[in-house]
Amino acid sequence: MKKIVIINGHPNPSSFNFAIAQSYLNGAIESKALVETITIAELQFNPNLKFGYTKRIELEPDLLESWEKIKRADHLVWIHPIWWGGLPAITKGFIDRLFLPGMAFQHRENSVWWDKLLKGKTAHIITTLDQPSWYYRLFYARPSVNQLKKTVLEFCGIKPVKVSYIGIIKTADEKQREKWLKKVFDFGFRNK
Repeated sequence: MKKIVIINGHPNPSSFNFAIAQSYLNGAIESKALVETITIAELQFNPNLKFGYTKRIELEPDLLESWEKIKRADHLVWIHPIWWGGLPAITKGFIDRLFLPGMAFQHRENSVWWDKLLKGKTAHIITTLDQPSWYYRLFYARPSVNQLKKTVLEFCGIKPVKVSYIGIIKTADEKQREKWLKKVFDFGFRNK
């Protein structure tokens, strides 16, 4: 039985991202997967990695609980909007504070290489945007995807990482939104 954690990176509970997260959850539950959720906006933590990696800041209880969920999971589903080409600040802060040396990766002594401590997990990034996905890929080179997929998840050993774009959100009517929610339900049902 697949163990999935859904990580919702949108700070607004009335956003369409929350509907997307719920739709994925519903599909995964129907498939009999074991599912846990992390709603970053509900966590109590300081998103600022104040000292970089030079001094460790104790993890707050919500971050410790989130890390346990991530460790238990076989598959991580990241849901977030694209803002200014990147991740929402709270989502970036969550990554900064949690994906730490000794937990998600480990630098090798006297080497430029590192050990990937999250091998064996897969991921799916479901991201919303207010422009065509082809435009985001061709003209902006998809910075949020490069950051999350390549320099966080794959850097830590998570592979493969699937990416799905949902948009244009701001011009979508209810019929289009329902189509997207059905598609995401199917992702959840198929544990993709």
